[in-house]
Amino acid sequence: METHGGYGQFCPVSMASEILCSRWTTLILRELLCGTTRFNDLRRGVPRMSPALLSKRLKELERAGVIKTIPNAGGVLEYHLSAAGEDLRPVIVGIGFWGQRWVESKVSLKNLDPSLLMWDMRRHLNPKPLPQRRCTIQFLYPELPQARQNFWLVVEDGSVDLCGFDPGYDIDLLITSSLKSMTAIWMGLSMVRREVDAGNLEFDGDPAIAASMQQWLGLSPFAQEPRRVS
Repeated sequence: METHGGYGQFCPVSMASEILCSRWTTLILRELLCGTTRFNDLRRGVPRMSPALLSKRLKELERAGVIKTIPNAGGVLEYHLSAAGEDLRPVIVGIGFWGQRWVESKVSLKNLDPSLLMWDMRRHLNPKPLPQRRCTIQFLYPELPQARQNFWLVVEDGSVDLCGFDPGYDIDLLITSSLKSMTAIWMGLSMVRREVDAGNLEFDGDPAIAASMQQWLGLSPFAQEPRRVS
């Protein structure tokens, strides 16, 4: 691997940090490890990162041998982890579990991001508890600016699509919630029933889909990790 910038130390921790510790790099690796391969989909996982900086970081990771670019059958360039990149899986996952254990929940819940939340929900949703037909679930976050209040998850044939605009299908369930409450549920800091009982989450639509939300929501891969701080 090439090194760039530097601490001027031969220690492997130092050399690895020169590659991995640039701002946003570990989050890009998180997205790649989750199976994202296309530039626009990577942007959805890091919505606050500029396209120019994302492109720069991807080039740096390619030069370092962590990722490789491969055109797909349609000629669209995709980003895939190399063997070195895949070898980072326990490192990145370990960072996530450490954060779940040791970062206070009140600190985590200050960093609310509806785009990332919904994108994460889309890729981890479990379609099995849902009806065996196309199912459209709308999420409404009333406290956000109008242009960012609504998201739609469309589940069909076992696949899940996320829309930031009305897809035009009948809505099976409308979920109205504060962004903080939905994030707390997703991260395992709260539960659907608790937020409903507190008046922070409301349903309108199919009662069976509403009743099974805790099962189909899927939750963050880190949600089950026991917390060591409150």
